[in-house]
Amino acid sequence: MQGWMEQVLGARVSSWGDVSRALLPALVVFLVALPLSLGVALASGVPPAAGLISAIVGGIVVGRLAGSPLQVSGPAAGLAVIIYDLVQTWGLASLGIIVVLAGAMQAIAGGLKLGRWFRAVSPAVIRGMLAGIGLVILGSQLLVLFGASPTGTGLGDWGALPGAVATSLTGGAAMASAVVGIVAVLGIVGWERIRPGALRAIPGALVGVVAASALALLSGLPVPFVELPTDLIATIDFTTPSELLAGMGSVGLWGAAAALAAVASAEAMLSATAVDQLHDGERTEYDRELVAQGVGNIVAGALGALPVTGVIVRSSANVQAGAENRLPTMIHGVALLVLVLAAPALLQAIPLAALAAVLVVTGVRLLAWRNVVALWRFDRAEAAILVTTALAIVTTDLLTGVVAGFVLAGARLLWRTMQLDLHVHRDDAARSVTLTMMGAATFVSVPTLAEALEAVPDGYHVAVDHEALQHVDHSVVELLKGWQSSRKGRGNTLGVSWPGLMERYVAPDAPGVSRMVG
Repeated sequence: MQGWMEQVLGARVSSWGDVSRALLPALVVFLVALPLSLGVALASGVPPAAGLISAIVGGIVVGRLAGSPLQVSGPAAGLAVIIYDLVQTWGLASLGIIVVLAGAMQAIAGGLKLGRWFRAVSPAVIRGMLAGIGLVILGSQLLVLFGASPTGTGLGDWGALPGAVATSLTGGAAMASAVVGIVAVLGIVGWERIRPGALRAIPGALVGVVAASALALLSGLPVPFVELPTDLIATIDFTTPSELLAGMGSVGLWGAAAALAAVASAEAMLSATAVDQLHDGERTEYDRELVAQGVGNIVAGALGALPVTGVIVRSSANVQAGAENRLPTMIHGVALLVLVLAAPALLQAIPLAALAAVLVVTGVRLLAWRNVVALWRFDRAEAAILVTTALAIVTTDLLTGVVAGFVLAGARLLWRTMQLDLHVHRDDAARSVTLTMMGAATFVSVPTLAEALEAVPDGYHVAVDHEALQHVDHSVVELLKGWQSSRKGRGNTLGVSWPGLMERYVAPDAPGVSRMVG
């Protein structure tokens, strides 16, 4: 048994006991993934079945190939905003093409050993992205919870929210939806705070959804429920080769796919890094994980489903439930497949407001306002990047907001690398001034350095200490030489190790200048 099971499952299985130990974490992940997959589909503006198919693909396909064995992949709330934008822009029929192209880009990037580079993103931008996504999801799903429909924009949703709340207070279907949603929120939050240790494996999302569903069904409240086809396989909107070839001729679709691939890859790699911090087992192989994510998205796109990525909520639940390998991830995918095929009626008993409640709680957690406060106390510039990224996402769209964050982070990095830390020590007894330069001496620092040199009294010797200087450009070299020449008649002298200084000069074509790297 061991040989063929390891071959099929990609995990060490010495007995059926190894499989039985994987059942509990698989059940926990299943219970977390079910309401989240439906809720993400709702927030993305696609049929609920698309979210379930993605969860199945994330569990079985990505789970088998993953370079991070304990990470669980599937449809993520973090991608809901960008998917909604893509559907509104290109239509639901083109989503599969975009997801396939994005998956191909991911697989190629993993094959080129680029996996770890997707982690090279400013934490402030990532946190800002998550906070912005949280705000957008929160605004749109609060509308659903109060019986209204999202407007399609972040600002529009928040602007329409007061009216939706007011309408729900007048009674009718809107009030019924609000009651169901609030019960679900209370069930989620309340259970996670008071649940006994023996039942800690049962997630709050499941409790909240079950409680809200029971209330809606037993009371006969006039609220909309999840709509699923009786035959899921027959309704799969396969992406055909001809459709894919036609879509590959669109520059716009390639751009949309590239944006999706970048965001999904960054989220998966960052999630894998976070998962590694939760356990002492096998570490992530980032390139293999990126290939697995790519293959998963190729399959998901071919099935016309949502894109998949690593999801920290499911992954942390997997680790905390005692997962030791990839078996729980794959078993939860199989369990979802069996449920969708054998008992779709159970899913159709879930009110949309209950799923909205799951996403409302998720959106609040994505805000992570305590992290924002802590970052503000530690580094206000980083906190400003975070807030700007989040607000840009709400006021424009996800891609624009992330680009704005990257631009700000790059500008700050450029500014910091161009800054000169200049210390001036004046010794009147020795009639000397020591200029200690640290950091980078560029044209930006010329005014500061010139001011310090002009303040040197006549007849003083100036010693330049550049041991801690990492970079100097032509403008600063010329300033020093010009000052030395102009102040000779006033009795000033300049002490500087020109060879040492020129080693920090980056002119590649300067004769006799050796460049130092690193």
